Amino acid sequence: MILETLSNARGVSGNEAAVRDLILEAVREHIDEHQVDALGNLICLRRARAPKAGGQPTLRERSLRVMVAAHMDEIGLIVTGINGDGTLAFDKVGGIDDRVLPSKQVLVGDGAVPGVIGFPPIHLIPRSERDKAPNMSQAVIDIGAADKSAAEALVKKGDYVSFQATYQVLDEGRLRTVKGKAFDDRAGCAVLVELLQGDYPVDLYGVFTAQEEVGLRGARVAAYRIAPDLALALEGTICADLPKEEGDDTSPVTELGEGPALTFMDASFVPDRRLLDLLIHTARQEGIPYQFKQAVSGGTDSGAIHLAREGVPSATIAVPVRYIHAPVSLLSLNDFDHTVQLVRAALIALQGGMPS
Repeated sequence: MILETLSNARGVSGNEAAVRDLILEAVREHIDEHQVDALGNLICLRRARAPKAGGQPTLRERSLRVMVAAHMDEIGLIVTGINGDGTLAFDKVGGIDDRVLPSKQVLVGDGAVPGVIGFPPIHLIPRSERDKAPNMSQAVIDIGAADKSAAEALVKKGDYVSFQATYQVLDEGRLRTVKGKAFDDRAGCAVLVELLQGDYPVDLYGVFTAQEEVGLRGARVAAYRIAPDLALALEGTICADLPKEEGDDTSPVTELGEGPALTFMDASFVPDRRLLDLLIHTARQEGIPYQFKQAVSGGTDSGAIHLAREGVPSATIAVPVRYIHAPVSLLSLNDFDHTVQLVRAALIALQGGMPS
């Protein structure tokens, strides 16, 4: 499954080449054109196709230019120094909560050198500090090197560091849950790979963007280049549906198994209501479950795309992901499949042009 392949791939922001190569291999036979721009975005074009007698589709003339974006990059770390004892100083790439870092397994550099994020054991942490968030200024990456020279033979400053986690099916029952790394946003990338295999009445620009986690950078330049008539961003979004403390009756941001999440606002943009209504209407008409992301925090590539040139009507559709922005996450393949179905049906529904 393409989701497994992409989840296992390593591609921290600014270092997406390995992920990009896997995606291009998966879509090459299904697209009419592709290019890689200066920031590392992979821009794929599948031209509009109209039905033809005998079932063979033909290319259409001028059609809507629809940009569907999913970001290739994942959160991670970067080596900032090599210490005398052979351990590595590091900093974060993207938004990571310090509390998820201690003792995690990582892979360093192009050679995937294994390591562990070292942190003092509880025995050495004063009782007054144990209930506080860890001070990661005390943490290092330990690759088992005896000293600085031994470490320098394996890694260097500026090496990217990814978390070590392997895709695995957890439950084949009702929710069809899987766990893996970087579902934000390899889930969106996998959805887009599936979409590029279909025929639509629009020119579909499937854009696998770079550097989303550090400021929506790739989407900004790609949208300027394409100048789309409208855009959809595919994401992996917050899912916080586990049991809460007694008395906490707040609604979860999204729930696993309840379908793709539609955004009515986040910290980066407000969606075009025509597109949001189109997605809602399409889901209801096709009997596809959906839900709303019940939080306005975070941002997606839509935040950059909708500001390109004279402005681009945009909306975001996301697969709910538990433990987002952590070394390992969990999602439901039902939600993944329903996201593919919804976006595919919405693209077909654009036969008559931009909704009014």
